[in-house]
Amino acid sequence: MKKIGLIGGTTPESTCYYYRNYIRLSREKFGPFTFPELIIYSINFEEFKNNPRGWEGRKEILIKAAKALERAGAEIIALTANTPHIVFPDVQKAVSVPMVSIIEALIEEMKRRDVKKVLLLGTKTTMTADFYKNALREAGFEVITPNEEEIDEIDRIIFEELAFENLKSKPYLVDLVERYAKEKGVEGVILGCTELPLAIKQGDVPVEVFDTAEIHMRKLIELAAE
Repeated sequence: MKKIGLIGGTTPESTCYYYRNYIRLSREKFGPFTFPELIIYSINFEEFKNNPRGWEGRKEILIKAAKALERAGAEIIALTANTPHIVFPDVQKAVSVPMVSIIEALIEEMKRRDVKKVLLLGTKTTMTADFYKNALREAGFEVITPNEEEIDEIDRIIFEELAFENLKSKPYLVDLVERYAKEKGVEGVILGCTELPLAIKQGDVPVEVFDTAEIHMRKLIELAAE
């Protein structure tokens, strides 16, 4: 099996969620004691989030991590967060081993479930920048995002609550998805931040839930087994 390399720490809680999925999905696929080899490079989130050079500085941090994983023997590499995919192409170019995009894995799963109209939730950057929405629209999906006030509140919940496993705003998030399903006709919700699955699970809301962290890890394990 191929050795998986994860760039984690963005945030640590979402990286823990990736690791829990890694254990569960490996056991489903291979049995109770078989796991693909896994290396995690956990970055300093303070240095990343508040980098004075913005995305140029953040990109350098991610490239450094990817190169370290490559030197350590990783044969496939992934970013354990959605928002950093804004610089995914540049990070991929910096290493010679393949990287697996969370957006591409999501698109594959959305096609499999035959969902066309979705609500995108995530950090403010993910919900407002073009990199995520354009990729989905180019793949044929209709993408709805919350209004400006809701975007700010979701971003706050992610960084002030979910990043510390505080789930007190779960009712707000569930109500928001239910409202968009009723008023806008969305068929699914993309949990486009890997902290959001801590609060929203399949069955919590009346639409398909796309847990990007689980979808991503499932794809990585599938590729590791090839």
